Amino acid sequence: MGEPLQHRPVMLAEALAFLNCRPGAVYVDCTVGGGGHAAAILAESAPDGRLIGLDQDETALAQAGERLADEVRTGRAVLVQENFDALTDVLDRLKVEKVDGVLFDLGVSSFQLGEAERGFSYQMEAPLDMRMDRRRPVTAADLVNTASEEELARLIRTYGEERWAGRIAALIVAKRRVRPLRTTRDLVEVVKAAIPAAARRRGPHPAKRTFQALRIAVNDELGALERGLAGAIRALRPGGRLVAISFHSLEDRIVKQAFALSAKRCVCPPETPVCVCGHVPELRILTRRPLEPAADEMAENPRARSAKLRAAERLDGGGGRISQEERE
Repeated sequence: MGEPLQHRPVMLAEALAFLNCRPGAVYVDCTVGGGGHAAAILAESAPDGRLIGLDQDETALAQAGERLADEVRTGRAVLVQENFDALTDVLDRLKVEKVDGVLFDLGVSSFQLGEAERGFSYQMEAPLDMRMDRRRPVTAADLVNTASEEELARLIRTYGEERWAGRIAALIVAKRRVRPLRTTRDLVEVVKAAIPAAARRRGPHPAKRTFQALRIAVNDELGALERGLAGAIRALRPGGRLVAISFHSLEDRIVKQAFALSAKRCVCPPETPVCVCGHVPELRILTRRPLEPAADEMAENPRARSAKLRAAERLDGGGGRISQEERE
């Protein structure tokens, strides 16, 4: 197996505080990764709190299994190789009806970035893979060598928020006519050639946004997040907490919108004088604005710099008609 994964959980104290960990409760870590958050949740909920850890990456899950070996042996922790969009199915298989807290720690981990052969990093030569779950059939190489120029431009623009998406897509298609792009270096060279020199000298590495876009597309990260959040909200018992830590604006926007929709008291058109929709809010938002890491954490852990944490609590239902004044 090699050396245990060294994982520094981001915003750990804040996540634990919002999860309100306590003995006897059941928690889900939807991205168990190196097990840092999971180990702390188990410690906070000792002696009889339980944790279900999901991760689609078999290597990360094995490393988490080493870290949490005692808790797995006693049954306090169960680890499952699944994407978090399968949360409902996992809970059904485990015969768990409701849980007390769910954590999402999103994005690619520093471990995955450091594992060269996975192809996530634009800084290391590797096959152009980018699959978090290597059971998936489509790699980043498949995508860049088969998608149309229009589709590539759309993906890079939408998921990478890349200004030069059209130029990058056009050059990818031109280069692959000569020979397929197979490695991270192949793609980095194309991106650098497509972006004007003046733009390359400013901001982050010129390939960062394109790599992010392809990784999101290969793993259907945003679609999975929407489905995973919906499943997590349904799985929470009243008073249960949902915490999501995101690392770029696309993820944060999906979390914000999911929370806002589930917290709405009425979805009738604004001109309706009295609520007739019967909509019952499911969540109470606990973070009016997303929390960011403390300055000392950002200084010690560069991965934390872009983190944003949002939290919400499951309500126990309600009802009654809502007036226009209340909706406003």
